Amino acid sequence: MTGPEATPVAGAEAGPAGGTTAAVRGVVAAEWTKIWSLRSTVWALLLTVALSTGLGYLIGRTFSTSFHDLPPGQQENFDPLFPTFYGLTLGQLPLVVFGVLLVGGEYGSGTIRASLAAVPRRGLFYGGKVLAAAPLVLAVSAVTVLATFHAAQAGLGPYRISLGADGAPTAVVGACLYLTLICLFATGAATMLRSSAGSLAILLPILFLGSQGVGNLPQLKPVLQYLPDQAGMVIMHLTLPGDPRFGRDYGPWTGMGILVLWTAAALIGGYLVMRRRDA
Repeated sequence: MTGPEATPVAGAEAGPAGGTTAAVRGVVAAEWTKIWSLRSTVWALLLTVALSTGLGYLIGRTFSTSFHDLPPGQQENFDPLFPTFYGLTLGQLPLVVFGVLLVGGEYGSGTIRASLAAVPRRGLFYGGKVLAAAPLVLAVSAVTVLATFHAAQAGLGPYRISLGADGAPTAVVGACLYLTLICLFATGAATMLRSSAGSLAILLPILFLGSQGVGNLPQLKPVLQYLPDQAGMVIMHLTLPGDPRFGRDYGPWTGMGILVLWTAAALIGGYLVMRRRDA
């Protein structure tokens, strides 16, 4: 991932007076342009929507056709929101890649030096990246979650629920927040590691294996249930409340709070590393 040649940003070195707002706007605008100048951005965001939606329909269809094969107890406790959002555990991966490349790509290509020459204030540069990316990621997350919800309900057929069903609005909002936060978490992690390859080598296996149930292993669950992706799953109904194996020791909004703390720690850690280490 390489960006356009950096040029000095108007107001980037402005003082704390009225020029600070202009500096922030200038850096955010520059980062916004940089984001959309990269082909990988469009592909990652489109793949997030397409993969999540496709998996939502396939998983919903699978549950619908196999519903009568479930034991009676499982039929009674069937939660349509589980197959609705289970596809996001894999559909999130392109969005994580986008979050990593947002900063890691500049370190890999060496353009980070030109970017910091254009915006010497590293906090302003880093904050501009986050402020430029966050609204975009939130918008893509909202589109992804709504498209996935409706695709999964189409697949569920007679077992579908409406968007206003009990628990659905909270799960939809939580899924949007989850995708946004996990992407920003990836950005902070990539900034700390200063490498796209290294970040992806760590994050993708953790997120993929976590979604495949490693976090539910009795020997590992006491610790792994507090990892960012595991904490965010609760609000999306991807865990079973009260179940000794697939449940969690906290509720949905507590889980979201844990994810917020992980994201904040990653972003703050990224800022400290960028501030203290040479490009």
